[in-house]
Amino acid sequence: MRSRWRVLVVVGALVLAGCSGPAKTPATNAGAAVVYGKTDGGTTFVRNYNVMGPATDKAPNMELVYEPLMRVDYGDGGVVKPWLAQSWAFSDQGKALTIKLRGDVTWSDGQKFTADDVVYSLGLPIEKPDFSIAGITYKSVAKVDATTVKVVFAEPSYATLNQFANILLPMVPKHVWSSQNLNTWTNPDPIGTGPFTVQEFKPQQITLQARSDYWGGKLPMTTYKIIPTSADALKAQLLKGDIDWASASWPNGEKEYVAKDPDKHLYQLYSNGGAMSVLFNTAKAPFDDVHVRRALALTIDRTAVVTTLQRPGTEAGPTGLSEQLFADWLDPAYKGKVQKVDATAAKAELAKGGWTVENGALVKDGKRYQPSILFNADWGWGNYADILINTWKQTLGLQVKGAGQPSAGYYDKQNLGQFDLVAASTGGSGVYGVYRFLSSRYLTPVGKSATLNQGRWNDPETDKIIAAMQRTDNVDELKTLGRQLQKIVVDKTPFSPIYNNFYFVDINATRWTGWPTPDNFDHIPFVGMGPDTILTMLKLQRRGS
Repeated sequence: MRSRWRVLVVVGALVLAGCSGPAKTPATNAGAAVVYGKTDGGTTFVRNYNVMGPATDKAPNMELVYEPLMRVDYGDGGVVKPWLAQSWAFSDQGKALTIKLRGDVTWSDGQKFTADDVVYSLGLPIEKPDFSIAGITYKSVAKVDATTVKVVFAEPSYATLNQFANILLPMVPKHVWSSQNLNTWTNPDPIGTGPFTVQEFKPQQITLQARSDYWGGKLPMTTYKIIPTSADALKAQLLKGDIDWASASWPNGEKEYVAKDPDKHLYQLYSNGGAMSVLFNTAKAPFDDVHVRRALALTIDRTAVVTTLQRPGTEAGPTGLSEQLFADWLDPAYKGKVQKVDATAAKAELAKGGWTVENGALVKDGKRYQPSILFNADWGWGNYADILINTWKQTLGLQVKGAGQPSAGYYDKQNLGQFDLVAASTGGSGVYGVYRFLSSRYLTPVGKSATLNQGRWNDPETDKIIAAMQRTDNVDELKTLGRQLQKIVVDKTPFSPIYNNFYFVDINATRWTGWPTPDNFDHIPFVGMGPDTILTMLKLQRRGS
């Protein structure tokens, strides 16, 4: 077990051999259920398990049915480790990746998981670019034998290994999917390699059935129930013990929840290395002007936001890299730095760009711009948007409109580029993982869904550095390149970090014990992280058993 505060380093050239997926776990507690309260998906669920299809409104927790080839171990420095893949090795100076598969995996219909399924699954985003929601970088994949595949890249790609650990690039069964119209098929009865199948689907409760033949071992529960709830209702449900597990921020949760029963009421925060940021839509005016971006970044009251969040001291630094995880990677010039509100500097930036603020709007060359900020209303982010809006008005006289949307609409508008500013999470595994979304490789025009680069950032210098990071596995070189990217983020401001992001975990341990803790974990008990979620459930024990 490992402490959480380790620097995230992904060395893609490493050959990880051996069978190091989940340990076999004996079956216990037959008939038991784990209840998960989902706060970010509205009040009803849609029975759409087409995990790679174009629809944005889908069933929750598909990662318990469909699994990726690898996993990122955040408890061990963000290293990529085996899952459905048993081992791998780079060759051809990082342009080829040979992946060896586990031999004991079966689909939930009993058929064997083989290289044919992997070639089909990895080939889908190539064949259907609109399905490339994981942001793939490889150009081809081919079968070597029944348990081996070879992935080919156009250029050295050591640093891109973590794409194969993305739950948005899952393995799906060729014998089922290849005969379907993936643009319209909803896959109501999914067949996956994961530990669960769909037992019962109701709009307001989903019951997943634990498989008895899961390759990772027997789960200690027989069912996993998902119910929709709200952030406010969740608190009462956790206190009563109606819900075992949730993933939601709870300001003042230590006093309002943990203190009432420290042994059973667990509220845990795991740093994910990223930040909640203001992302600028650089494909449209006025946010294609660095002076406007800088002016708005200089007038974000980060301390007011984290105070309202009741998380003092979590203001983000200007690079978007968490100092707790990336201390060794940060340029010393940015260590310990948090941008304070500086109205004078912000007004000077606007003046440099030839901008004025008139009647609440940005004005230049006779054109007026009245910006808005998109945010996820299901996250309860309206209060924080108001802080930004009020500060911009007080410091610059600029009236920014709030544009809250429920989750589905929020992601649609963000991906399509239908926003001026958006409050969005930035982060990833390793420095490359945090910044790779800035590559123009993922650039799409406004109106066409983006895989990663929702801000439509298009900068040759950024592309050059990201490409160089992909071509090396030398840690010192990666650090140098990472610091160059930090300078771009600070100086050119494609996005502006507000506060450090965490995985929030809410647990009522009345029925189940064996949960990881932030000080001692090798997987994060955050629902939605695929293998980590599965590892958490495999190791739970029924209290009193």
